[in-house]
Amino acid sequence: MMKQHQRYWLESKKGFEENEEKISSDHWGSNNNNNINSNGYCRKQRPKFLPIFLLFSLVCCVYLFAPHLLFPYSLISEQDGVVKVDSSRKASIFTSMPYGTLQCDRTEFRTDTCLMRGDIRTDSSSKSILLFSSNKTQKSWESEEEEIIQHERIKPYTRKWETSVMDTIDELDLIVKQKGGLSDKHHHSCQVNHSVPAIVFSNGGYTGNVYHEFNDGILPLYITAQQFNKRVVFIVLEYHKWWFTKYADILSRLSNYPPINFAADTRTHCFTEVIVGLRIHGELSIDSSLMPENKSIRDFRNVLDKAYWPRIKGLMKEEELVARSTSPPSPESLSIEEFKNGREDTTPRSPKLVILSRKGSRSIINEDELVELAEEIGFQVQVLRPDRTTELARIYMALNSSDAMVGVHGAAMTHFMFIRPSKVFIQIIPLGTDWAAETYYGEPAVKLGLKYMPYKILPKESSLYRDYEKNDPVLKDPESVNSKGWEFTKRVYLDRQMVRLNLRRFGRHLGKAYEYSISS
Repeated sequence: MMKQHQRYWLESKKGFEENEEKISSDHWGSNNNNNINSNGYCRKQRPKFLPIFLLFSLVCCVYLFAPHLLFPYSLISEQDGVVKVDSSRKASIFTSMPYGTLQCDRTEFRTDTCLMRGDIRTDSSSKSILLFSSNKTQKSWESEEEEIIQHERIKPYTRKWETSVMDTIDELDLIVKQKGGLSDKHHHSCQVNHSVPAIVFSNGGYTGNVYHEFNDGILPLYITAQQFNKRVVFIVLEYHKWWFTKYADILSRLSNYPPINFAADTRTHCFTEVIVGLRIHGELSIDSSLMPENKSIRDFRNVLDKAYWPRIKGLMKEEELVARSTSPPSPESLSIEEFKNGREDTTPRSPKLVILSRKGSRSIINEDELVELAEEIGFQVQVLRPDRTTELARIYMALNSSDAMVGVHGAAMTHFMFIRPSKVFIQIIPLGTDWAAETYYGEPAVKLGLKYMPYKILPKESSLYRDYEKNDPVLKDPESVNSKGWEFTKRVYLDRQMVRLNLRRFGRHLGKAYEYSISS
């Protein structure tokens, strides 16, 4: 995965440099030398009024017509000669599409997406979605193949560039056929009619890894679906029931309707608008410039708040009942209202630190000593050991009420999105994981508004220090090891490395986090 992203970054950089070189060549090209004489002095030219007049006319036209160019016509109106933009009205992405058409965008590096509008019908037996066009061509069709007007193939998963995983994704056929043909007459009659659009995506690939579940699935689904205000149906390839159970709270904020298991549901579902494939903007991030109403990653986090609050409220009531039956309330405990309001009460409290604990590879060997150190500094410490069966609402409850989170680089760092903006995120970065740690979690955390405080370990803090000579490239030059390929990175730095923190060194880091927490 890291190798694929490095290639993606290098290709993007190369494209930027090529464009930059072209711009420089155009801007400083030989044409500019026409005004320089042999002595190296600029030759003064007489002003030309025609170009100036044309430029002035162009500016006036842009001023007059810019509102119509920048906004869809459905969003603008004119009253008493004044053009007004109605931001409360939203133009559908399908508005500009003629009825009975299929349009695909294959220009994105990460994903393909297709839009269908018209008489749309599912056919799971052939892994197809059919669109019947009302073209008035009069013809007697001798076979169903002759009816095909357009045929597109798509794998609706957001790691388009990564061939190895895309080879495992089911391919879907999108077919435009002549309405009134053989297949229309003899097959595919509607069994379930839907009055809302559908979004089709794959739940395969790296599903099972929490980072990929959010980055490749949940976030792109939010980006693609939020414009419909929950009036949208999800059609899922490679459906996993456990995934929908795990993310039911979030999915209920994106759709009012039960998902369709494409492979198992053999009925013909009919729609008038369908999106196949999901949009993705980057690693655990949202580009607000590409979103309706400039929605950002913080808007996504607000969705998480609303999604988990009902369940968290129930969990907190349960904990309060248990606590009252066993001991008096702790001065450090949070009431439901304090949790909901983001701990904005005026009672002095010790800042809460959550340590995300790992087992095996990249675990903290001296974790118990770390807990003692954090408590000595002044933190109230909670050690969280999530696994695949841990309810996400419980993780969200712990992190949403925290002032700081500490964890070693790995998929569990995805949970930084559960921390409230302006709080502290300390990512412990083992040897050889710098690029991945910053790209997948560090940079997205900053975009969310967290106080990101990375802690890069020294060779002596790595268990690899016992396995290699001190001048070995594994310790001295991890980048050279990573350059050999993802397999080397995984085998050496991800699967075989544990961390023993230098508590004196890390204590200074933790002290800064404490000072920030009590002052913010």
